[in-house]
Amino acid sequence: MGRVDKFKKDMNFKKGSIGVFDSGFGGLNILKSILKKNSDYDFLYLGDTARVPYGTRSQGVVYEFTKQAVDFLFNQNCKLIILACNTASAEALKKIQQEYLPIRYPQKRVLGVIVPTVEEAVEATKNGRIGVIATEGTVISGAFEKELVKRNPRVKVFSQAAPLIVPLIESSGNSPELIGMILKNYLEPLMKKNIDTLILGCTHYEILENEIRKIVGKKITVLSEGEIVAEKLANYLERHPEIEIELNRNSKRKFYTTDLTDKFVNLGSKFLGEGIKAQKIILN
Repeated sequence: MGRVDKFKKDMNFKKGSIGVFDSGFGGLNILKSILKKNSDYDFLYLGDTARVPYGTRSQGVVYEFTKQAVDFLFNQNCKLIILACNTASAEALKKIQQEYLPIRYPQKRVLGVIVPTVEEAVEATKNGRIGVIATEGTVISGAFEKELVKRNPRVKVFSQAAPLIVPLIESSGNSPELIGMILKNYLEPLMKKNIDTLILGCTHYEILENEIRKIVGKKITVLSEGEIVAEKLANYLERHPEIEIELNRNSKRKFYTTDLTDKFVNLGSKFLGEGIKAQKIILN
């Protein structure tokens, strides 16, 4: 009897969805890329927009908020959750994987966005000099640097906090000149370090990827997380048929937010590339 057949015999389960969680809108960029490669699965998106941003909060608070989101998504019959929030991936993922899941949800899995991106960066770099732009919380955590050095102790990592980029993206009426000036302010110090690979370490930044590429030039490989996570998820499901067999494949989408506003619908639709209808929920 194969592993999947044994699993189906031993477990009385109801098929479910893949959950995608972010503190706000940026995770919709991740979901957009995932849907291009894995469109037949059912997905449930949750944005904690009432408490965004996570990047300026303490590690303990980020963990508690992320744990609440995990509980909600698993209670909605998600079988697998992707933390599409870099801050949550940096500050909460390891503790959730090592301490929370074994006790509360031993048959389920939570994945992040940092490790897949780091694996790609280590393969991409030629001179071993990697730049990272991210939120203050992610930079302070050192999550990207730790994971990069773990995989290749010889790499040099240069991180740049970019606190103005998220509000810049979420506000309206900004001129291309203003956007370019702010991006250059963050990118030029990294370019002076002779990096050959740049990680966009926040899900929002993919919106400005073209502008970023123009500034850094063709000699620097720019890595945004959406396509990387989509490819890694497809590979993960191939390697874990015991999880894949639990997933519905009806191409259904549900969207939840902790603060349902016109901004969430309008900006969320911009990030996803299609219209969305969301339901407000409370995390506790």
